[in-house]
Amino acid sequence: MKKFIVVAGNIGVGKTTLVSMLSKRLNWEPFIEPEAQNPYLSEFYADMRTWAFHSQIYFLSHRLKMHHQLAQRQDSVIQDRSVYEDAEIFARNLYLQGHLPERDFETYCDLYHTVLDFLPAPDLVIYLKASIPILQHRIGKRDRDYERSIPQDYLEQLNNLYENWINEFINCPVLTIPADTLDFVLYPHHLDLITRKVQEKLTGKELVIFSPDEM
Repeated sequence: MKKFIVVAGNIGVGKTTLVSMLSKRLNWEPFIEPEAQNPYLSEFYADMRTWAFHSQIYFLSHRLKMHHQLAQRQDSVIQDRSVYEDAEIFARNLYLQGHLPERDFETYCDLYHTVLDFLPAPDLVIYLKASIPILQHRIGKRDRDYERSIPQDYLEQLNNLYENWINEFINCPVLTIPADTLDFVLYPHHLDLITRKVQEKLTGKELVIFSPDEM
């Protein structure tokens, strides 16, 4: 039976790596979305308050289209980052920072929720949860120029938004992976454990937890 799975989580938490490893382990098609060529980005970085709405609408439109296309695939697919995060995390963060005016944010949310009602939900959201020190360590290891200046309070704000979102998320089942204690890159048995828990969750088991004895 085909499945549509998305992996969610903060910057540097390991979403792309987990998508790649699970796709090989479970014979799912991975979807690592290429960076969208947003035509508003240069204006957005020059004047965030003026161009935040335009930029976020572009990203939302792009992600909604990808979600729809992936849901129509005949084979199982696992996606790096969900459409939900565009609205619930990044657009909301711009609003909280004062870059997205309240009227624009309300219009954006109305559009997001209206379109979302017509899209099929994924079968599972895998939420990678990590503390700020772990995120900073992993961001530092991949050494991307544009990530070197990410401030700690920005990561903290995103972490708070992720927690609020995932605690209220009801569209589909959620499997939360404690990324502080499970290093699926370094320890193969951690990947084995995650794979087993994903399969359990997809078969409808109500209680799927990561106990210390398993780690």
